[in-house]
Amino acid sequence: MAEQTLDNLHPGEKARILKILAKGTLRKKLMDMGVVPGSEIEAVRTAPLGDPIEFRIKGYNLSIRKQEAVNILIENIN
Repeated sequence: MAEQTLDNLHPGEKARILKILAKGTLRKKLMDMGVVPGSEIEAVRTAPLGDPIEFRIKGYNLSIRKQEAVNILIENIN
């Protein structure tokens, strides 16, 4: 499967998180919210203007801005 960043996942698609590219506080924030390598994540919906994007991970919904989502490397598992 091809690697891509989380901002490219469309509603209904599922992926596995491969790597967090962010550093520092953003990396810690994402990991504290459960966005960790190996986790499955599903795109739920995109806001009307395209930002933020709502995802389902570990049984809860999480909204992430596109500028944060580009720092998350995934592989599609659909």
